[in-house]
Amino acid sequence: MVCDAYNVPSMNDMNNELNENEEPNVHAKRFYDLLKDAETELYPGCEKMSKLSFIVKLLQLKCLNHWSNKSMDALLALLKDVLPEGALVPNSFYEAKKIIRDLGLDYHKIDACGNDCILYWGEHANEESCPKCKMPRWKLNRQKGKKISQKVLRHFSITPRLQRLYMARDTAKEMRWHKEKHTNDGVLRHPADSLVWQHFDQQYPSFSIDPRSVRLGLASDGFQPFGNMSANHSIWPVVLVPYNLPPWLCMKSPYFMMTLLILGPKCPGNEIDVYLQPMIEELKQLWEVGVQTYDAFSESNFIMYAAVLWTINDFHAYGNLSGWSTKGKFTCPCCHKDTHCISLRSKLSYMGHRRFRPQNHPWRKDAKSFDGKEELRAPPIPLTGDEALMQLEQLGNISFGKGQKRKRPTDSKAYNWRKRSIFFQLPYWKNLLIRHNLDVMHIERNVSDNLVSTVMDLLGKTKDTLKSRYDLVDLGIRSNLHPIKNGNDVYKPPAPYTLSSEKKQFLCKFLANLKVPDAFASNISRCVNIHE
Repeated sequence: MVCDAYNVPSMNDMNNELNENEEPNVHAKRFYDLLKDAETELYPGCEKMSKLSFIVKLLQLKCLNHWSNKSMDALLALLKDVLPEGALVPNSFYEAKKIIRDLGLDYHKIDACGNDCILYWGEHANEESCPKCKMPRWKLNRQKGKKISQKVLRHFSITPRLQRLYMARDTAKEMRWHKEKHTNDGVLRHPADSLVWQHFDQQYPSFSIDPRSVRLGLASDGFQPFGNMSANHSIWPVVLVPYNLPPWLCMKSPYFMMTLLILGPKCPGNEIDVYLQPMIEELKQLWEVGVQTYDAFSESNFIMYAAVLWTINDFHAYGNLSGWSTKGKFTCPCCHKDTHCISLRSKLSYMGHRRFRPQNHPWRKDAKSFDGKEELRAPPIPLTGDEALMQLEQLGNISFGKGQKRKRPTDSKAYNWRKRSIFFQLPYWKNLLIRHNLDVMHIERNVSDNLVSTVMDLLGKTKDTLKSRYDLVDLGIRSNLHPIKNGNDVYKPPAPYTLSSEKKQFLCKFLANLKVPDAFASNISRCVNIHE
């Protein structure tokens, strides 16, 4: 079970691969000793269960059935008497936990302020109340009659899991794929093909010279664990992904490493930086000092370093992690102060996308099909790390916490910044070409949903509303789509992109009978009702 979970060979094969000249380090020895327990019979002649699998399954039953520690100790004592003599049954619950501790599946609980002001960690570890908002650290649980923390952050250390990637011979070999087997043919198949990766190698040659240096991507998003039935609880996992692996492995779930689990009645919002502190400190150690790691492929010890290349999230989390507010006049973080924003009747509209076309592109001079103006401007240039830090100096000191009043200065040089992101504490962060990315899933879903709703003219979902038609009147463009007033009624002329009833029915029949290859797309035919 452990060999499958960590993608390592059996202990018999492992012993044949270990180098006699250089011994594995202390962390590797502990893990290899644990694998021996996975091969050891629970008692002589027991073929169904090993010592480790027995302990793991017993602890799982304890968690699922809410057994107390005392009842667990009593059960272990009974099993020790019932099973044959020589059975490797732990004497107590404490001893059982001690055996599986080297699996590295444990986590650290860190108390947090109820208003997200601070973590009771580091210099605030012994505080009894928040020094900013004065909220007590503890609250009384009336059912159990004892004090519990206002909020708790769960921190899963990333270092031992990165070390374990090199303790298995096959995985350690795959961690060099980006350097030794990667084909540089100009096609983007892997993050190693990107300009960000190549620029990072040029900036930090001492890091990139060793192919075993780990490059990571960070993803985070919130969800409601109880679905739409209860909206009073939120969970934000923070996941790291190692990009050294080939493309058919790096995005598989066994290599997703959750490093933080942020729980609370509401999402952390801009205060997420408070909860990212333990992870950032660990990443700084992995960049500046490194950690000794045993490489089972080369059968030698080396110093492993790691760096985060970018974050991946939706647009809402983009603002929380980057510090740039994704609302208002300067919504676009890439266009920053050069965002082209127009205030319409119902909302703000972000236009001027023809700026990104080549200078000789025919759309630049096609005023009639767009906003009635020719586009002669050059595309906006994204901010470099140094330019972003210069603008962030205008903010001054920002206090975190839901109870803290925080406003941007009236100075226009601060623009849409709301905070200095904690990622700038990483020494290499300001030199990255791209620091934050939008995930494709949300963009594809939203664009396709709006496109289908508008083409099908779905009531309540279409973007072709009466207000949008009046916006065309205000802009003075596309007169054939302007609303026509007939007495008290307003007639909306049909748009050329809206389907007729016959064409809608034809499209629905096509989708109802559509079949795609396995794992290519979801079964969209289940979502279609031809009659409605």
